[in-house]
Amino acid sequence: MTELKLKNKTYHTQLPAFVMGIVNVTPDSFFQGSRGGYDRAFSLIEQGADILDIGGESTRPGFTPISEEEELNRVIPVIEEIRKKSQVIISVDTRKSAVAKQALKAGADIINDVAAFECDENMIPLLAETQAPVILMHGWGLSEDNVYGQEKIVAQVNDFFESKCHKLIEAGVCKENIILDPGIGFGKSSEENMALIKNTDLLGKGQFPVLMALSRKRVIGEITGRPIEERLTGTICADLISVIKGARIVRVHDVKETVDSLKVMKYLF
Repeated sequence: MTELKLKNKTYHTQLPAFVMGIVNVTPDSFFQGSRGGYDRAFSLIEQGADILDIGGESTRPGFTPISEEEELNRVIPVIEEIRKKSQVIISVDTRKSAVAKQALKAGADIINDVAAFECDENMIPLLAETQAPVILMHGWGLSEDNVYGQEKIVAQVNDFFESKCHKLIEAGVCKENIILDPGIGFGKSSEENMALIKNTDLLGKGQFPVLMALSRKRVIGEITGRPIEERLTGTICADLISVIKGARIVRVHDVKETVDSLKVMKYLF
């Protein structure tokens, strides 16, 4: 059994990690299979998703930012509809505090801020006021001195996490409400991505739950030589390695296959 404590609640899964299914309410997310709304959300629940991550703005390379109004129009109706019929954990993937605030009112449980509140400083007081759990992602790029190896790469990411977590905790956010995401694929080389996956157990120095979002990412393609549509097997292998190394949540496009692989891991590893 795996445990996750968030906002004075304790969640459990019988699997080695929580499965977060991706619901992109967008026309331009990099994997077409993740795009959809209510139908995709309820399909992922049926497949065994513990958490749904609802996003209205793509963060793929070269994405086009959208307005606050457009993002609200995309995600809020989906969150409201899910909450009418299910108590599944809902995460909203947004960089905007106004969208996060309305999403929480609509029934979302977690804020997944891929910008780590660098785009909107108002995110910090919102998190302190609501004590909503937050996924804190390491964003774009690392310094060029990573020729010194994996330890240097992990140290840079951990320095970032330490600084951001300190800022949140100083503002009044409860430590147990912070989840860390190393931002695989966000402005990092294949070597940097692989170093972070290999060292999942060192991220956050073991003080916070770690989420790994590896699903069909470029690094999987570079390792396997496969296009996005053919990266499922490689994704599952990488996810299982990260879970063995301590990842508490895996964020995936393919929920059914991920659940099956984690069931096998539970009984055979």
